[in-house]
Amino acid sequence: MKRKTAKEILAESFREIAEAKPIDRITVKDVTENCGYSTATFYRQFRDKYDLIAWAYSRDLEKILDRIAFDETSWMQTLLDAAMYYHVHREYLANLLLNTNGYDSFIRNMTEINTNSLTRKILQAAKSDRLSEETEMPIRIYCCGSVYLTCEWILGKYGAEPSKLSEIYALSLPEPLKQYLHEK
Repeated sequence: MKRKTAKEILAESFREIAEAKPIDRITVKDVTENCGYSTATFYRQFRDKYDLIAWAYSRDLEKILDRIAFDETSWMQTLLDAAMYYHVHREYLANLLLNTNGYDSFIRNMTEINTNSLTRKILQAAKSDRLSEETEMPIRIYCCGSVYLTCEWILGKYGAEPSKLSEIYALSLPEPLKQYLHEK
């Protein structure tokens, strides 16, 4: 049986509170009191609540991307899994976008996390430790565009179902990246 780490417990506590309270009003004390930890424990794990948010999102995204087997079927399933993640956590993510110190900061952070995660997956598929600019730039464009679209979708600008959102992600994948994500 795997026990949850302090980071996981603190992240769950934060999400639980965020279901009922705007994120900009959640304090570290709120988080620690909710799960029975001390603020010292919190600060041993995270710099602040924004560090917790980034860690939790990054961890969730990595879990989704870890299922890629580098073929078109698994890539499509990964995109659907990502869209379902955004759908399931839509209220929480909207709370993050609307009630943090900067919508643009959140988008930049989310873009960096997505870019780093996708880069690692492509490096793994390429069996390399470095990518060319011709590969790095399309990764950046894809992540910038898909994150911005996702944020607009989370906030209700688009009413597409998760399956349709995942199709849009797939159609938007730049051609140079397909060779790394669709290998058989």
